[in-house]
Amino acid sequence: MKNISELVATIKRYVPTKVWGVFVKVYGLIYYNHFYNLYLIKKAPARHRKALEKVRKKEKIKVAFFLIHESVWKYDLLFNLMLKHPRLEPIIFVCPAMDYGMKNMLFEMDKTFESFKSKGYDVIKTFDIGTGKYLDVKKNYSPDIIFYTNPYSGLQGHRFFIKRFPKTLTCYVPYAVMTTNYEFFYNLDFHNLVWKIFSETPIHKKIAVQKQRKKGRNHIVTGYPGFDQLLINKNPKDVWENKNPTLKKIIWAPHHSMTELNKVSNFLEYYDLFLELADSYSDKLQIAFKPHPLLRVKLEKDSNWGKEKTDMYYNKWINLENGQFENAEYADLFLTSDALIHDCGSFMSEYLITGKPSLFMVRNESVMEDWSEFGIKAVSAHYQSRNKKQLIDFIEGVVLNEKDWMKEERNTFVQSILIPKNKLTASENILHYLESQIFQ
Repeated sequence: MKNISELVATIKRYVPTKVWGVFVKVYGLIYYNHFYNLYLIKKAPARHRKALEKVRKKEKIKVAFFLIHESVWKYDLLFNLMLKHPRLEPIIFVCPAMDYGMKNMLFEMDKTFESFKSKGYDVIKTFDIGTGKYLDVKKNYSPDIIFYTNPYSGLQGHRFFIKRFPKTLTCYVPYAVMTTNYEFFYNLDFHNLVWKIFSETPIHKKIAVQKQRKKGRNHIVTGYPGFDQLLINKNPKDVWENKNPTLKKIIWAPHHSMTELNKVSNFLEYYDLFLELADSYSDKLQIAFKPHPLLRVKLEKDSNWGKEKTDMYYNKWINLENGQFENAEYADLFLTSDALIHDCGSFMSEYLITGKPSLFMVRNESVMEDWSEFGIKAVSAHYQSRNKKQLIDFIEGVVLNEKDWMKEERNTFVQSILIPKNKLTASENILHYLESQIFQ
């Protein structure tokens, strides 16, 4: 304590009074917020039990889905099951993406709203551009259950974050099947505040038991609802713009992490090459450019790219005769394709459900060091490339010549690990669990 006091006294001698005052206030706020979060986590189980008792007495249950990005919506089948349920009233709230400015927030909100409105869904925007005000969902709708699509507080803003709803039954399905051991995938305040997390596989619950403050006690293994549309859709829509039936259909899905974390994205090294491949194989291939939604935002802010160069690049894909740009839901795209080339952990498992070959592009070996127990199994079911030649070998050998020697290995992984053992969809398992808690 004496050493700390001496250190503080020394710092105060050299730091201006105003700066020191700001530091003390910020430190105090962080300190208070940390202990307040611990308090909320400790109180959460009792509050959830009380909320469950109240919900059980209701004839109609209001279920809110908090959606930010259209591309991470995994609840389609579950939402439709709830629409048919006599006691559930589901509704979608499009929440603001707060991390990349107002312009991007309005773009994402409008795009997501229009997409779900076109499906005939009951969907509401939570920001009114005319008044500049946010919707108070708690006051105006009073949901009994909330399903989140994202666990990050800075992304969706405090008005819609889980701490705003401590006395509500909150649920979460991970926005992707997690393949790494990163702490923030399992042990944020969110993961410890939420009522139930519906886990992808038993392996994911096992990791949560090891990493989460709550030791996985709020995890229920149901399977991953993001697989459901891929499993049940027997008549997918043809979303490919070039209708030449002789062309093989490849999806290229680069991640956005070009400079952060493990720098998994190969985009900066391969963005020109994929356009060249589309040109050189124009009589054999068509390519769908399916980047992570954040890639464009980051490129626009990059000093070597900027908005003009980014727009020009994306427009090349939009105007390419045997290419296209995709930035929305992708179930039909996956189901009607012939192969996936990617470096995105989010797609690591989902595409394998289709039974089709997938190539994971390894940018550097450090990427291969961060896999979880599940991630090791998932990436082992992929073809892999570490250079241009291996990428082209995959295209020519596996895709064009159909020499898919890993097909059986992929199928074993899917059947033994990804598919729920009770033969129900993940959405059905989630609904059955809720029914067992509320209606029985």
